[in-house]
Amino acid sequence: MKLQAFQDAFVEALYDPNAVALSMLTEQPGFTVYRNTVMKGAVDALIANFPTVERLVGSDWLTAAASIHAQQTPPSDARLIHHGRAFPEFLDQFEHARDLPYLGNVARLDLLWTHCHTALDEPGLDMNHIARLAPEQLASLLLKPRAAARWTWFADQPVFSIWRHNREGLAMPEQLDWRGEGALLVRSEGAVGWQSLDVGGCGFLDACAAGQTLAQAAEHASALQPSLDILELLTRLVSADVFAATDPH
Repeated sequence: MKLQAFQDAFVEALYDPNAVALSMLTEQPGFTVYRNTVMKGAVDALIANFPTVERLVGSDWLTAAASIHAQQTPPSDARLIHHGRAFPEFLDQFEHARDLPYLGNVARLDLLWTHCHTALDEPGLDMNHIARLAPEQLASLLLKPRAAARWTWFADQPVFSIWRHNREGLAMPEQLDWRGEGALLVRSEGAVGWQSLDVGGCGFLDACAAGQTLAQAAEHASALQPSLDILELLTRLVSADVFAATDPH
């Protein structure tokens, strides 16, 4: 057996007790111990990466789900902080999560937190420099979101409220307005912070990330949310350290 084929069969045997390849090896008692150690590492990593999901469902429930997920989707990166990239989709389809239709989206916000936490450092936007621009220069300005800034819009669920209250260990409101919400997560000065973001704000950042000018992004955001105050939004985003340093010339 070639080395690559052996390695593939070995990984398959680690995560699938019913795998038939390498039976001479997998039937050894020591392999079972090794398999259990590897599986525990994958499960523990996933639980650590999704703390808000754990608070919602409990440790036992998440441990059981994480074990199934690890068998179906073994870690693809040796850095286990990245384990669980497909976990939100898994929860979307997981039979035992049907009573929690927002659980996959809560996991998506936990995943965005990890993306922010592990993103490369970039210098932030110098607002004093931007403030000196002429109106025509400002309109044509390209604002690039930093790698440590992530955002998303949930059209039908108050996912950010659910996520934030559980992430911060707060009691949920007795009545939750069941409507769409957006979320913005940004790592600034070494810490990941979060805040709500309307559909217009999410659209504005989508446009900026797509390379549109400030004027174009503002127009796109206003079309999504006519009541949006672009100046207030821009001030809030800059204050949150969302944008990377830019050369306005």
